[in-house]
Parts: sequence; C-alpha cells; structure tokens
Amino acid sequence: MKQVQVLLSSYNGKHYISEQLQSIFNQSYPHISVLVRDDGSTDQTLVLLKEYAKVHPDRIKVIAGSNVGVVSSFFELVQQSDPHADYYCFCDQDDVWLEHKVERAVTMLNSQADHVPGMVFTSTELADKDLNSLGTWPKPPLREPSFYNALVQNIAVGATITLNKAARDKFMEGNQIDPNKIIMHDWWFYLLVSGFGNVMYDKNPSMLYRQHENNVVGGSNSLFNKLKQKYRSYIKHKGEYLLVKQASEFYRVYGHLMEDSKREQLELFIAPRERLREKIDFLQRSKLYRQSIVEQLLFRFLILVGYI
Repeated sequence: MKQVQVLLSSYNGKHYISEQLQSIFNQSYPHISVLVRDDGSTDQTLVLLKEYAKVHPDRIKVIAGSNVGVVSSFFELVQQSDPHADYYCFCDQDDVWLEHKVERAVTMLNSQADHVPGMVFTSTELADKDLNSLGTWPKPPLREPSFYNALVQNIAVGATITLNKAARDKFMEGNQIDPNKIIMHDWWFYLLVSGFGNVMYDKNPSMLYRQHENNVVGGSNSLFNKLKQKYRSYIKHKGEYLLVKQASEFYRVYGHLMEDSKREQLELFIAPRERLREKIDFLQRSKLYRQSIVEQLLFRFLILVGYI
C-alpha cells in the first residue's frame, strides 16, 4: 500500500500538539509516518516531541531547527521528506484531523497518473480553542482551481493539502527559492501544482481548524471580520507588491519549464504597469481571476490604482 508522510511544523505548540498527533495516529489510512520540524520553540514542545519519538520511533522523526518562520520551515520539511513516500500532507500543530482525511485524499490522488503533479485540498470545520464547531470554512470555490487563479489568490488552506510525489519532485527541481519572496508555503504549492499538474478540491471538511489567539493564519465566516482582515492587509502591505514579487520568483525558478499559454500570462502579470494605458491593456489581455465577482472587481480596482 502507498506510503504517506505527514510534514508538521511546530513552534511553541505544547498546548495542542498532542491532540494533533493523536488524530494522525487515529487515521483510517494506516500507512502514515510523521516528520516534525520544530521551528526553535522556547516552551516544552521539543521535549514533548522527543518523548513521542521515543514511544513511536518507527512513526515519528523530529528535526530540531532554528527559528526561520513558517515558509522556510515547511520548505525545509519538504526538502527533508522521505523521497520514497508516495504522498505528503502539510500539517499544523494546533488542529485535529478528522478520521478519513488521509484516506479521502489518497483516493482522489490515486485517480490520476503518478507522474503528474497532484494536490488535494479541502474545506475545514472551524472550531474554537476547545474544538466547539463554528461552521464550515471556507466556502467552496465558485470556479475551478487553476494557475490563473493561483497567481492572484490562494484558496488552499495549507493544513488540508496533500501532495503526490510528482509535486514534491517538481518542488525539488526549484533549487534556491527565496522564501522572503513567498507569501505562504501553501500558496506556493497551489502555484506550483496548478502550473504543472492537477489541483483537486474536496468540499468535505478534513479537519477541525482550531481558532485561538496565536493562529498564524485564521479563518472566519464573519463578513465584518473578512473586511477588517482585508483592510488591515491592504494597509500593512501597501507598496510591497507581494503578488508580483511571488509571481516573479516563480517565473525565475520555473518559467523556462512552463507551457506557453501559462508562461505568457505570468509574463504579462509581472511586467511593469506604470501608466494607466498599460494597466487597462493588462486587464484586457489577462486571464487571471479571483473566485467571486466582488473579489474580481477588487482585483481590477487594485490593478488600476497601482496596488498590484
């Protein structure tokens, strides 16, 4: 049976990580190992992880790392992952996986050719810190996942992602990726797999997505909270051109390997747009899209005002 490796990045997670590990051990799919990279925890997380590794030496391997941040930590996990595994699951320290998470993802990925990069992501069941349900999040995408969406919007919640070996191998081709130009690891893999393979969405929640005061990235079904989050992001990142920086890094690493139609849209997106005529020309020629009408209108507005 095909082997699955869970890639878990931890940081000061002593309060919740035991529940997460137990939910991995309780998966209906039996052939699972766990690679944990601790990102320089200052609490008892690393001690706890080493105790688990002693009890389950055949199932858990722990890397004690320095504090490099979430993107670099997950990139290192992929680089250090078992090249003989068939599938790889990203994992956060504070969630709880539902019993059939891995089995459903493996079934979906088994439906496509092994040599094609593949990725499955799902919705989540939002939960408070005590795992009381707060509803399903996010809403299903209105349009198909694709590279033209991934350039300007990430719809894949990282902790729900399962990759096949071909996706891992494609990542490994991209040596010397600059993590400072990457917004988030899950966004990069949405770009990567949609650029060279197939991205599949499962509307069934695969985990309890715990919301607490220390979430690196959180979810919300509240319109007010969504608007507040977008406004804060707008103010914080104004003038940084994060989408173009990430896309430019993708072009530097993988542009020469892409099919013509996708590479042309990527080149169009990262080209300078200083004059209004250039911005209008971009919008007329671009195939890029966000998932909702409101998001798409916002994207076009941000292009015209020079934010993107």
